[in-house]
Amino acid sequence: MRILLRYTWRSLRRVSRNPPMAVEFPFHGFNSIRPMSQSTSIPKKLLRVRDHGYDNYMEIEKKVRKVLKFQSLILSQHNQTLPVSRLDTLAGRIGFKNHEAGAFLLKFPHVFEIYEHPVQRVLYCRLTRKAILQIEQEKQALQAQVFPDAVTRLRKLLMLSNMGRLRLEHVRIARAEFGLPDDFEYSVILKHPQFFKLFDAEETRKKYIGLVDKDPELAVCAIEKVREREYREKGTDAEDVRFSFLINFPPGFKIGKYYRIAVWKWQRTPYWSPYEDVSGYDLRSLEAQKRMEKRAVATIHELLSLTVEKKITLERIAHFRLAMNLPKKLKDFLLQHQGIFYISTRGNHGKLHTVFLREAYNRGELIKPNNLYLARRKLGELVLLSPRNARVDRELVSYRRDRGHDDIERLKREYVDNGPENLGPHNAMEGQAASDSDFSCDGEFMDEDNDCEER
Repeated sequence: MRILLRYTWRSLRRVSRNPPMAVEFPFHGFNSIRPMSQSTSIPKKLLRVRDHGYDNYMEIEKKVRKVLKFQSLILSQHNQTLPVSRLDTLAGRIGFKNHEAGAFLLKFPHVFEIYEHPVQRVLYCRLTRKAILQIEQEKQALQAQVFPDAVTRLRKLLMLSNMGRLRLEHVRIARAEFGLPDDFEYSVILKHPQFFKLFDAEETRKKYIGLVDKDPELAVCAIEKVREREYREKGTDAEDVRFSFLINFPPGFKIGKYYRIAVWKWQRTPYWSPYEDVSGYDLRSLEAQKRMEKRAVATIHELLSLTVEKKITLERIAHFRLAMNLPKKLKDFLLQHQGIFYISTRGNHGKLHTVFLREAYNRGELIKPNNLYLARRKLGELVLLSPRNARVDRELVSYRRDRGHDDIERLKREYVDNGPENLGPHNAMEGQAASDSDFSCDGEFMDEDNDCEER
């Protein structure tokens, strides 16, 4: 008996020292042992599946972002020109290294032009005519949509917040995404006191924008209009479409049987509207947590719908997190809903996260473009144009200018020396036309005086 107990004790000690390894079974691209959300059955952490349509869009945006920095640098100089000798010094302030700025400008000859000063004989750089026209077109489109589009977007953005107010600094950082001009504090807020009020402070960071009153007609989400259209056009069941979102998973996203059931249950889960005040509800129950989680999805969806290009960086969404009751780990939260949003990490060496609204895009292009979006895309088209085309255009322009000037001088010289009868067969017709239009007089004037000879 003593020997049996001793053998059993040694066996237990051996098992405790070397515990068996946990085995994970693959489940449609995900690990079977994965944390689940407390309020929904959708997995908390999912692998991000890339969508090359959005990533290619951001590759162009990465170049456009650098071009905009150079444009603002050149436009801030005297006469909107910049000497090449000062290029590296000033480009270091916007994040470019030594001897990198000149090579960058030469890559985009349709945007930047390098020329020699006619008096100083020094190389200068300036914007091309196409780039200046694009800037003017964007300015006109921006000013044309200030009222009522930009005003309505700002009102709805303030209505999404809990207290009906947001920090002025947070709105200023994201002003380009919401189509607000640089001077929106004066041209939008102070110019429309019937809609907005500004809580002034000594420091700009402590200023707040508030609403005068909430308009119930504006408290309609974009997803509600989409549901109504889906219900009318496709005749979907009212119970299925009542709280649902448009879901379009990226290519290569594997959907299993249980994941599909979890998404179907989540689609039918009711939630409170982002424009609804939830301060009077008890949020401690599991049902309230489900509603608040889906309400956060609806809030981010509405936030993206208010932007001009239906995209915004994750870092700028985080500015409104406390004011709109959004979760702390926004990236993990958005990865739970890859059929509604897409996060692209292209640009700024993976440190920049851009969130797209999937239903608003098709193959990297906005389905319903606006004038401001089209004007901004013009700069992307100039960036993508080949440098070879720029050289050909420049040679054609100079050839036409030089050729036309020489031909005119030669025609004048031949006409004065030999007369129209001694011109060539092609030039004789031009000389005859010139003599008929410029040197002919009516017989009436010939009889009265010699004005024709003086002419």
